[in-house]
Amino acid sequence: MFIQTETTPNPATLKFLPGQAVLEQGTADFPDAEAGAPSPLARRIFAVDGVTGVFLGNDFVTVTKNEGTAWDHAKPAILGAIMEHYQSGEPVMEGATEAAHGTAHDEADSAIVGQITELLDTRVRPAVAQDGGDITFHGFERGVVYLRMQGACAGCPSSTMTLKMGIENLLRHYIPEVTEVRPVGI
Repeated sequence: MFIQTETTPNPATLKFLPGQAVLEQGTADFPDAEAGAPSPLARRIFAVDGVTGVFLGNDFVTVTKNEGTAWDHAKPAILGAIMEHYQSGEPVMEGATEAAHGTAHDEADSAIVGQITELLDTRVRPAVAQDGGDITFHGFERGVVYLRMQGACAGCPSSTMTLKMGIENLLRHYIPEVTEVRPVGI
């Protein structure tokens, strides 16, 4: 098994590509070891010293480390944990993965929310997946779109710029009812 790695815009995060499916559908975000309990793969990765977050996508695993850990030390151990997992035959997840989008909005705004999620799914999410992350819809209220950043996007130095200059401008261009985009926490 050959696992490729890619850097991301977030220096604390690396993207690992095992060359096979990680999750068949959806994503799974584990901001800490306790949250990673439902995933045998995430548990193995969190056992590596210095790992602070694991994000599972369709064909990649994004791993975030703490500031005091060097990639030169953590990367080989993470590669070993991923390889060990795939050789074990265990499932990546025990149970279901989370839905891509939340549903906080007025029923009167359903058409607008449909447009927002369509743009996110077709234009935004594929682009941020290339960087090892994901952005999901979590609400629309009085012109404000609430999004959650995951994986490499969470805590990335350029995430505010991505939200404001990229996603907000895109949504405002296609959907006049959108006035602002704001991040939501975990």
